[in-house]
Amino acid sequence: MKNPELETFIKDVEQIVHEGGTEEALTGKIAERMRHLLQNDNVLPPQYRQPNPKYALYPLYVADDESFSVAAAVWDVGQSTPVHDHGTWGVIGVVQGTEHEIQYTSPSNENEELITCNDRYIQKGEVVVCCSSEQDLHKVQCASENPCVGIHVYGGNIGKIERHIYDPHTGKKRASVSPWVPVPSLPR
Repeated sequence: MKNPELETFIKDVEQIVHEGGTEEALTGKIAERMRHLLQNDNVLPPQYRQPNPKYALYPLYVADDESFSVAAAVWDVGQSTPVHDHGTWGVIGVVQGTEHEIQYTSPSNENEELITCNDRYIQKGEVVVCCSSEQDLHKVQCASENPCVGIHVYGGNIGKIERHIYDPHTGKKRASVSPWVPVPSLPR
């Protein structure tokens, strides 16, 4: 069973998304609402905090019309994503640990090394807009001595959206879908 505060958050996000507005307005409202949610340390049930052999995106909620999705993202110590894009907007809040995000400038051609444009550490309780139509190329890794766990909200079903993985040295990209990872059962 999910936390009642998480259920209320999802309903609030649904209302924000369906009211519409600019991407900046949507992400701003969702980020503000997420800041309130993260004041609760127990917002995620334990099974959504479990590391996976590969970093994990566990589905917390996918809107029936797939207009947005809410995920629990978990990176174990030492894990990272490849450089990737999302194809949509996203807001993240860190529930546990520290996330290290490296953002890149989109390459002008496929034979160009990626250039870092931002490098930030996101601590427990912090909320950021992680991607938008204008800036959507990054790599994320766990930067703490315990797994990094976050709540991510995306403007679509992130488990189905075709995205791209980039070679940081050449800028070459390839299409990819990051399917949802099944939520693990807890030992009894």
